[in-house]
Amino acid sequence: MKSLEKIIGDCTEQAFDLNFTRAKAWKAEQDNRVLVGYMPIYIPREIIHAAGGMSVGLLGTGDRKQIVKGDAYYQSYICHIPRGLVELALDGHFEGFDGFVFPAICDVIRNLSGIYRLKGIGRFIKYFDFPQNFLPHIGGTFYQTEMQEVMNYIREINGIAVTPERLNHSIGLYNKNRRLIEEIYDIRQDYPWRLSIEDVYHIIRAGMVLPVEEHNEILEQVVAHIHEDIGSPQDRIRVVVSGAFCEQPPIGLIKTIEMAGCYVVDDDFMLGSRMIMGDIDATTDNPLEAIADAYLKHSRYSSSIYDVENPKEYRLAKIVSKRRADGVIFAAPSFCDPSLLDAPIFQNAFDQMGIRYIAFKYSENTGQFKVIKEQVGAFSDSIKLWEEEPVEA
Repeated sequence: MKSLEKIIGDCTEQAFDLNFTRAKAWKAEQDNRVLVGYMPIYIPREIIHAAGGMSVGLLGTGDRKQIVKGDAYYQSYICHIPRGLVELALDGHFEGFDGFVFPAICDVIRNLSGIYRLKGIGRFIKYFDFPQNFLPHIGGTFYQTEMQEVMNYIREINGIAVTPERLNHSIGLYNKNRRLIEEIYDIRQDYPWRLSIEDVYHIIRAGMVLPVEEHNEILEQVVAHIHEDIGSPQDRIRVVVSGAFCEQPPIGLIKTIEMAGCYVVDDDFMLGSRMIMGDIDATTDNPLEAIADAYLKHSRYSSSIYDVENPKEYRLAKIVSKRRADGVIFAAPSFCDPSLLDAPIFQNAFDQMGIRYIAFKYSENTGQFKVIKEQVGAFSDSIKLWEEEPVEA
């Protein structure tokens, strides 16, 4: 088994490889393999795996690449991540990719899918709508149709027909992936000093650009390491970070939150890897229905999901209670309408519930964190000085 330091180093390298070296090498190993890039927040990666493909998460450029061409495609008041994805495409970083899936998040991403289509990037472009009606015979049926369309696109490329057996096998692999990720979070709930949130982020983000089988092996080794009594506890509060589900925060910002006196015990940084809570049934004759049912009944809260029967503010409050968090940090990308429009809903509800919070905005290429560090530090110190009993959701 590799050392934890080696695993983290390898994952960090993979997570920020803008050339997607491992994914392209995986495709080259067999003639009928395909690469499908997808944006966050979430897509059912099982359907791509079952069709002989590999889903590759596209998280923008962060602070790793200067954006020049991408700025010509969007107004100044639009978030940063689509600019980076245009830049990567025009500079040839996606050579070898067969298709792209853009999940329904906002109008900006809808327009980004149109830009890719107009520029002829990839052999297919799919804007992937999610159901907003949570009745299985309505929203569930619609969702199955959306998934089938993606599999049809891939079949036109490699000729592989997805059988229930193939899809159930893929569901089993991703069930294991989600279980291992949740085990990491569960261990950190009691022992957050054993693995920093920065390291957790690198490990999970690497899973978006690696074959799921390889990522599962990595996660198993990480879990084995952090079951050991390693690290030393520090005087920090416990927080949940919310709002960073699409455009990712800079690593410097993630480190700043911990350095300012916080243990991040839950977050939505890599929400797509954790969207489904629990296992999807991998034994049915209709696995597409099982995936749809899991999304309708067991998905996490998200700004891209509107479920009138299950308000997201109460879903977030339950996470705060489960993780025994002292407060919430709302970290939203600048100009992110879904996140920023949700913030007042959360904050009004938390004022009534007595849950403490702070809020700030960022961009994926932000380079200065002094003001954020001071704000988070003051938040941490105030909770330590005037600690009260945690509020049960």
